[in-house]
Parts: sequence; structure tokens; C-alpha cells
Amino acid sequence: MTKNHFLELHQVSSSYGRVNVLQDLSFHVNEGESVGILGRNGVGKTTTLKTIMGLLPCQHGSISFSGNTLNTLAPHQIPHLGIGYVPQGRGIFPNLSVKENLYLGAKRTVSQAVVESIFHRFPRLQERLTQLGGTLSGGEQQMLSIARCLIMEPKLLILDEPTEGIMPKLVHDIRAEIKRINAQGITILLVEQNVKTALELCSRILVMDKGKIVFESSSESIRANPSALSQHLEIKI
Repeated sequence: MTKNHFLELHQVSSSYGRVNVLQDLSFHVNEGESVGILGRNGVGKTTTLKTIMGLLPCQHGSISFSGNTLNTLAPHQIPHLGIGYVPQGRGIFPNLSVKENLYLGAKRTVSQAVVESIFHRFPRLQERLTQLGGTLSGGEQQMLSIARCLIMEPKLLILDEPTEGIMPKLVHDIRAEIKRINAQGITILLVEQNVKTALELCSRILVMDKGKIVFESSSESIRANPSALSQHLEIKI
């Protein structure tokens, strides 16, 4: 693994059945960084995250994290290395309470300090501890999904479209919390369809197309010259 490359994918290929989705995909994320992946639907963004987490097989290449080779591990082993994953659709258990959902993410006895920090971040969850997860709003479910990862005290938090389908008033709260999480030293890898959200939350942007990274730049450079990103996404910024 390259020095300071906390997460590194090298020539990774992955597929659904006979359909190749990722083709020699390579990129890295530095420790403490916040990196966003953009791209049109179907280009392999979610597949990338699932392959990192071992939910889809890495058929070629290598994935390393903090000195560990991920693509030789079973999916249940990967979170214990310090990677939290907030999937698209949130992945909570609708028939379990908020408290039960939250503690499913715990890898061991959780200190009171960690629990209090979670409730400080998401006071709505503390107010709804006995409420079933399926009765929460979309934004509250997303908060719960993020909180369930944070209870494991991850080093890297991976999020797949965290603001999708959420009421605008809660989108602001979730964006602000992701910023705070990164500011407190947790590395962020984010897939996002909303370009403005990605530029707000991430210091570096990658654009995927046909299973590869086709563009990479700092968010600062993109804000100064938005046309460079627009031509890859075929949208105005």
C-alpha cells in the first residue's frame, strides 16, 4: 500500500454474472480525506462500494485498507477492521426498535461515552429509542444507519447516496453531521448523485464511467473551473 493511501484499489474488476461492471478500477483515499465518487446511473459506483465491503467478489486486482488486504476476507470480517458502510436504501431492520438497530452495529461492549456521543450527534434517535425502525422518516432512518456505523468507532465511513429521498430540512442536518464526522478525523468515501452535495462534503472528486475513473480533481479546482467536471457528467454546474 502506498504511503498515506489509507484505502487503495488497484486494477479491480468485478461483475454481476457475466456483465463486467468494474474494469481495472484504480483509485486511493488518504487518511483523513473526504472523497466523493460521481457518475451517471449504472457506471459502477455502488458496485465499487459493495466490492470494497466484500459483498461482491473482486475478480481481479487488489483492495487494501490500512495495511490489510480486503479482497481475501469474508464480508463479516471487513467492518471489524474499522470500516463503516451506510448502503443505499439505509439497510435498517424495520421490525426492530431504534435501540436494537443501533446495538446490532456494536462489535463489543459499548462505552457510555460512545453512546452519549451518538445521541449528541442525533438527538432524534434518543427521543425514539423504543420506536420501530420502519416507522421512522427517511431522514431519521439514514441517521440511524450512520449511527449504527459510528457505534463501532470506524476509521473509514463509506456512504452510498446518503441524502437520496430525504426531506430537505433533514438533508441539511445529515450533510452537517457528515462534515463533523470528517472534521473529527474519520475518513469519508461518498457516492453521491447531487454534485453540489459532493462538492460541499468532499475535498476531492472522482468521476466514474464504464467501470473506471475518468476524471479526478480537488473540489476547490472544480469550483474555480466547473466546466472541467461538466463535460464528464454532461450537466451544468
